[in-house]
Amino acid sequence: MSRPASAWELPRPFGARSLAVLLLVVVVGFFAGQRVEMGRMLSLTGEGVLAAVGLRDQSQVLSGLGTIAKSLFPPQISERTEVSRIEGFDRAQLPWFSHVETEESRQPKLNPQTLQMEEVVDRREVLVEPLGYLWHVAVKMLETFEIAIWATLLAIVLSAPLAWCSAKNYTPNRAVYALARGIVGMFRAVPELVSALFLVLAYGFGPIAGVLALALHSAGFLGKFYAEDIETADDKPQEALRAIGANKLKVMRFAVLPQVMPQFIAYTLYILDRNVRMATVVGLVGAGGIGQELKGRYDMYNYAHVGTILIAIFLTVLVLDRVAARLRSRYA
Repeated sequence: MSRPASAWELPRPFGARSLAVLLLVVVVGFFAGQRVEMGRMLSLTGEGVLAAVGLRDQSQVLSGLGTIAKSLFPPQISERTEVSRIEGFDRAQLPWFSHVETEESRQPKLNPQTLQMEEVVDRREVLVEPLGYLWHVAVKMLETFEIAIWATLLAIVLSAPLAWCSAKNYTPNRAVYALARGIVGMFRAVPELVSALFLVLAYGFGPIAGVLALALHSAGFLGKFYAEDIETADDKPQEALRAIGANKLKVMRFAVLPQVMPQFIAYTLYILDRNVRMATVVGLVGAGGIGQELKGRYDMYNYAHVGTILIAIFLTVLVLDRVAARLRSRYA
């Protein structure tokens, strides 16, 4: 029996409880926004937009960004090193495309005999390498990529047993499950920068601390992602293998991995991409890579060198993102 049209009722998209929750979220967000100066941020950003379109004379944000842009560009490509500071310098074996120049600088100095300020010409020889700093940045970026690669490999090795023990349908018992979940959570909870600070104290300055810091944090993420995919895999192929006497390892190999491998590849490529970016950050605390060079140049106010480093980081991440996208489309 068909119902009359007046009897049909659509459920309300929201009710009194939903409105109350929304109002609470707005109130909490308003007070939280005041604590983190969201109002000031909007005001300064608005002033910058008005100054950019000519409706305002000046803006703190716009002038600050302009100063940064002038400091970073043009980027530094060449390298000039005083010959007297190069140990074992051999004029007969100069680096490719390099040459030696004589620089003159005039500085006022006090003449001890006449007690008068006189202009003194100071001459020094410098080794000029037209692409020297660009090559140095390329080497450091290669080291950064190597840190990310090794960190990802170690993360895969660490996360594989953690994922097995963190999956409810494969863990040996509840105690092991709770322990594995706790370790995975601990790895994710500690940021790479914090763990790198302590690892630098243990292993010293260099890439070892960066590799371990990134590996531990990445193992936490991969262990969680892998375990969730193992738990949600289709159970029918697993039941079929169990029915013919296959053990857990064989069920995992022939029934679970074929299902979850595309997701595993996507997660791993994402972690690799993230580790390349984070390898530049952990380098700021002395954990090797381009980040260590970035911190040193920034502290010495060599902003043109900083501009070169930032461009190199951007290009590396861009290329890696394109490669990862192709691999995901091929295997996912």
